[in-house]
Amino acid sequence: MRKIIIYTDGASQGNPGPSAVGVVFCNQKGELIKSYSEFLGDNLTNNEAEYEAVIFALKKFKAIFGKKLAKNTEIEIRSDSELLIKQLLGQYKVLESNIQLLFIKIWNLKVDFKKIQFRQISRNKNQEADRLANEALDNNHTTKKLI
Repeated sequence: MRKIIIYTDGASQGNPGPSAVGVVFCNQKGELIKSYSEFLGDNLTNNEAEYEAVIFALKKFKAIFGKKLAKNTEIEIRSDSELLIKQLLGQYKVLESNIQLLFIKIWNLKVDFKKIQFRQISRNKNQEADRLANEALDNNHTTKKLI
């Protein structure tokens, strides 16, 4: 495994409100490996849900494939959230304290991987992750557990 592309999306109804994440793992050819979704709870903003989706994805990768493979794999996180990607790339400041904590969680998770890139994509290229997040939100329960 040389490179894994992970599509992430967070959804929130009410902003803040009930929130969920959707995550899709693909190989470097774009072929589906696994997909997951999880209901997060009742009081998160959309931006918090977007961050939680990345955290979920990185933790899920380590849980499934192990730390050894993580150290030898390049990860490309793709999201349609401009704020998330530009903050993770250092192009936007992280001003909100609740987002700062999530930013730090991602930063700390990064050390377990060979390389992580963050890439903003259009919504139409993130439809599956979006569908999964909204499905978990609509069902108001975890469709697949983290571990």
